[in-house]
Amino acid sequence: MDVLTPTSAPSFEPKLVRLRAAIEGMGAVLVCYSGGVDSAFVLAVAHEVLGPRAVGMTAVSPSLAPFEKEAAEAIAKQIGARHELVESHEIERAGYVANAPDRCFHCKSELYEIAEIKRREWGLAHVLNGTNLDDLGDHRPGLEAAKNAAVRSVLVECGFAKEDVRAAARHIGLAVWDKPASACLSSRLPYGTEVTRERLAQIGGLEAELRNLGLRQVRVRWHGLGGSDARALARVEVARDELVRAFDARDAIALAGKKFGFAYVTLDLQGYRMGSHNEVLKGKSLRVV
Repeated sequence: MDVLTPTSAPSFEPKLVRLRAAIEGMGAVLVCYSGGVDSAFVLAVAHEVLGPRAVGMTAVSPSLAPFEKEAAEAIAKQIGARHELVESHEIERAGYVANAPDRCFHCKSELYEIAEIKRREWGLAHVLNGTNLDDLGDHRPGLEAAKNAAVRSVLVECGFAKEDVRAAARHIGLAVWDKPASACLSSRLPYGTEVTRERLAQIGGLEAELRNLGLRQVRVRWHGLGGSDARALARVEVARDELVRAFDARDAIALAGKKFGFAYVTLDLQGYRMGSHNEVLKGKSLRVV
């Protein structure tokens, strides 16, 4: 199927028709499902047209925050789709642990290798992901892993940008249509900083605590000071419309940071933006959202 280019004023309805037809034509699919709106939307449409021949698969590892796992389970239950949890072991891959700019390639390679094994085991025809057109403009080494594994980016094939996904998800009654983007916890570590189980747990714990304080869209960016984890700094990003609330809660945020082993906590005044660690990469400019 040809990749389509969205118009300046896209309408999701023809794209949704194409998406349903494309997935129906596949016969049986495994959806690499994180619980984010993109993969949840693909799973919901796949379940709508294929029923039990559509299976959502979530990889569970130290990179997945516990609240994201719980949310993925709840969303799949709402959709009514079959949902399988599988263990992944990207933390045992040297390329992933080294945390170079190609880290996501190693993580997604692990995911898609598992997906292919499970696709065959469960008797399914295709593996799908939730990549949309807007993802193509960022630094996404995982896209190369998807290409290598012959994973179908069906939203790209049918011309869905992020705006289309959210609008169509809302249209079909998917409760997470406005859910903030999710990403593995290792994306919070600067490139070149080794990925460890301890650091992932530290980040995930603080993010959960900040959500308990009422902040909806949160990223905790981990920064080492002087090469010592004991002197780590948490750079907290929240949505721009939550900056005032976060500032008002600064004492509680600082206390939570100490609880999870951070020596310092700072609030990023630019607000949340996807993949802000990518800003150090030459030629990469990320939009503020």
